[in-house]
Amino acid sequence: MSVLTAHEIRRVLARRSFAVLSHVTPDGAPRSSGVVYTVNGDRMFVVVAENSWKARHIAANPHVAVTVPVRRGGIMSLLAPIPPATVSFPAAAVVHTGQILAEMPGLAALVPPQRRSGCMVLEIRPVGHYVTYGIGVPLMRMRDPLRSRGRVPVLDAAPPLRH
Repeated sequence: MSVLTAHEIRRVLARRSFAVLSHVTPDGAPRSSGVVYTVNGDRMFVVVAENSWKARHIAANPHVAVTVPVRRGGIMSLLAPIPPATVSFPAAAVVHTGQILAEMPGLAALVPPQRRSGCMVLEIRPVGHYVTYGIGVPLMRMRDPLRSRGRVPVLDAAPPLRH
């Protein structure tokens, strides 16, 4: 069995664009929603509406959690009840104004021009460990949860975005 590295996990995340972002309200109620993201170094970036719950709640409490489903292809996934692989991690988030899109053309391309003036950008920095399920393991092994799980320390390889 190979040991995963933080670099390999970041490569997996960079090839995807959908995640479930979880946060809490100021009253402590849990919330989660699907988001489209892009990756720059070890950071994940998400565009949200400036008046959205996500923007307001995360500005008040920057502790978030992220889960990225990783679809495993092939005919075997149609024949056996194998869930998608996942990468999950706790993170610290910073809310930026939409002006940061000028520095991130890949992210800006995901935002319709009419929404750019009324948006915020969430910068999400993984902390602690990536927790994986089914990443770097054969498809059939995913049926055995103990053999499919992984835990990889997050390495701060990329400097924070400066503006």
